Amino acid sequence: MPVVIRENEFVLQPIKNSSFCLLRSHFPYKNSHSPLNMLGWIAQPTGGIITRQNFNPSMDFVRSGYHGRSDSTGGSTVYKIAVMPGDGTGPEVTAEAVKVLRVAADKFGFKTELTEFDFGGERYKRTGETLPDSAVEELRKFDAILLGAIGHPDVAPGILEKGILLKARFELDQYINLRPVKLFPGVETPIKDKGPEHIDFTVVRENTGDLYTGTGGFTMKGTPNEVAIQAAVYNRFQVDRCLKYAFNYARKHGKKARGKGSKNTLALSGKTNVLTYIYDLWERAFHEMGEKEFPEIAREYYHVDATCMWFVKNPEWFDVIVTGNMFGDIITDLGAMIQGGMGIAAGGNLNPEGVSMFEPIGGSAPKYTGQGVINPLAAICAMQMMLSSLGEEKAADAVEKAVMYVTANKLKSLAAGRMGYSTSQVGDLVAKQLA
Repeated sequence: MPVVIRENEFVLQPIKNSSFCLLRSHFPYKNSHSPLNMLGWIAQPTGGIITRQNFNPSMDFVRSGYHGRSDSTGGSTVYKIAVMPGDGTGPEVTAEAVKVLRVAADKFGFKTELTEFDFGGERYKRTGETLPDSAVEELRKFDAILLGAIGHPDVAPGILEKGILLKARFELDQYINLRPVKLFPGVETPIKDKGPEHIDFTVVRENTGDLYTGTGGFTMKGTPNEVAIQAAVYNRFQVDRCLKYAFNYARKHGKKARGKGSKNTLALSGKTNVLTYIYDLWERAFHEMGEKEFPEIAREYYHVDATCMWFVKNPEWFDVIVTGNMFGDIITDLGAMIQGGMGIAAGGNLNPEGVSMFEPIGGSAPKYTGQGVINPLAAICAMQMMLSSLGEEKAADAVEKAVMYVTANKLKSLAAGRMGYSTSQVGDLVAKQLA
């Protein structure tokens, strides 16, 4: 059994029948870009205990496994998960996601430590707080965040969204919004003559720049000559790191990689004919990186308006799409509709080197709160994405297959109140199929 080192030490655990050792770390490095933030590196054995002081970053490492702050107890990995049920129906759907998570943990031999946070509209009404700075620091200690929904009818629009969602994304540097667009069997799509074989692609949305930075302001506010300016801002660093993630994602999850096509394709969606500064930067960076680092990945470019048209007419054309924050916000909601609606659409706000947050795409649906009629599958799928990001790929695949079984064989509809089952019963169906 490996030795658990709690402070700044690392241990080389010999791998049976191998000349290699497994480098295990249990120190939550503040510098998340450090290679020492990774769990599961394979190292040439040099013997003894490695510390930050004597570790040589030039050692020949081969990456293997999950990077994060999970612990290992009694042979089982323990993932520390922050749970934020949020507002409206958020707590109801989150409860079902946690139910399925517990079944997955039991079946696949890992453990979870869940810590619930009450950030949302009710807390804001009581305290005036959205997401305090101290909470952000607390969230950094977790392996992942599972979010329900944010939005309260008694709180003005924008306060909770900016104060909780956007603050978490920016402060935790969750620079990727990953949105699979996948039609499950048995789910209706509004597109005529299209099925699961046609609707199966992914949008990689840059998540920290663009019009969402708050750059802008008013002059002469409240007068007939009032001027409002909202500036879209990107720097090369933001663009490059998003593109690198997207190229790597296409390499691993593109159609060829999944056995569903002859090539892996990454398409940039922009508006180079009008937004001639921002998307000139995106397009140049896209081709430069592709030519230099990912020559085997096919590259395509679509204007964002054409992207929307072809989502509806020929969704089977798409593989992996990368785009900026604003365009990504729009086209992923269109993607949610063609995959069957908000009841099945999930997304991840990712910091690949830090803490990521996973959520159903739909809102808090306050008119359905407490009725037990809301569809929890999007929350369960968000949890499934979380498992994948944690390196529990077998568990994630099993959860997705269980959801597919339920959509194909059990539910009458994905719509709230028309599923043929209550919220908790749908969670039970997925859990039973998974067990």
